[in-house]
Amino acid sequence: MAAVITTENLGIEFYRSRRRKLSLREMLFRQGATHSPETFWALRGVTLQVHPGEAVGLVGANGGGKSTLLKMIAGVLIPDEGTVSVTRGVAPLIELTGGFIGELSARENIYLTAGLHGLSPDAVEERFDEIVDFAGPQVRAALDTPYRHFSSGMQVRLGFSVITALDEPILLVDEVLAVGDKAFREKCYRRMESLLAEGRTLFLVSHNESDLRRFCTRGLYLRSGELVGDGSIADVLAAYNEDIKGAL
Repeated sequence: MAAVITTENLGIEFYRSRRRKLSLREMLFRQGATHSPETFWALRGVTLQVHPGEAVGLVGANGGGKSTLLKMIAGVLIPDEGTVSVTRGVAPLIELTGGFIGELSARENIYLTAGLHGLSPDAVEERFDEIVDFAGPQVRAALDTPYRHFSSGMQVRLGFSVITALDEPILLVDEVLAVGDKAFREKCYRRMESLLAEGRTLFLVSHNESDLRRFCTRGLYLRSGELVGDGSIADVLAAYNEDIKGAL
């Protein structure tokens, strides 16, 4: 079966520090650069394939390139070298609240966000109650309240509910299962298991080994931007933990 995600020698280069904001006077009269031109490769030489229905866990230390890889697969970041190809639609559970507009109500944000991901107004209407029921009674009671007045927990509930109601066959999940209270996390786990049972493809970034073992069969180990391990999730976690021990 043809791969749904393919990368070839994928790489992206970042500046180590962002240019700080300058006043108009500084822009007119500064004599030299005010930022460091030093760069680093957040990812480099990453080649992999993911096939339909695979559940893949991304393993590695902070700064290893895991979230960067997910964002490149989602199309949020453009590679500086190599290629990334995604042949099916993606549901990105990366920054759940990033696409919501604070001044719009929760109701309006549901229609807007789902619509931007390809659902027609009629399709959103059909799933509206399901989305709101999953988000919980607090969200339902505040449907016509501006989103900016929601607590962070309510924002995450709504974001997860909308994104997982989409029909996209590929799920990109970055640590979002760690948010919310225990009861909501269990709801998220059940929803994830249901989606995987439907044959969705999963790319999961997490530092929680129990989550990785629960949902994933394959593991990818990223270290300092390089892919250094690709195998069963148990073997990849063992290699990662061995490296951690050696670094202590």
